[in-house]
Amino acid sequence: VHLVESGGGVVQPGGSLRLSCAASGRTARSYTTGWFRQAPGTEREFVTAISWSGVSTYYADSVKGRFTISRDNAKNTVYLQMNSLKPEDTAVYYCAATNRILTTAADQYAYWGQGTQVTVSS
Repeated sequence: VHLVESGGGVVQPGGSLRLSCAASGRTARSYTTGWFRQAPGTEREFVTAISWSGVSTYYADSVKGRFTISRDNAKNTVYLQMNSLKPEDTAVYYCAATNRILTTAADQYAYWGQGTQVTVSS
């Protein structure tokens, strides 16, 4: 499974961005997909994940109510809608895929994208 993120950029506090994660590979749509982020000098942090069917989702407390994950299996794409962005959301955002059930553990994800930078600054 090959993953490519897009949609990052610079936004003011309170603004919105939508990230996309395009997957290729015959079975890409059957994988649980997650988003992680990493700010300079910090460990990679779980943000959210969605089951292959799109029925189940899970969010970190820090983004609950502000971020929404969704997927379009016809397009092999997972989206991360980020609203009410804060400076502390600044990080490189990675999408990742696993054939396991919904999990927050980065080491359970076998496939990773290259990351996209999100900067929240006035």
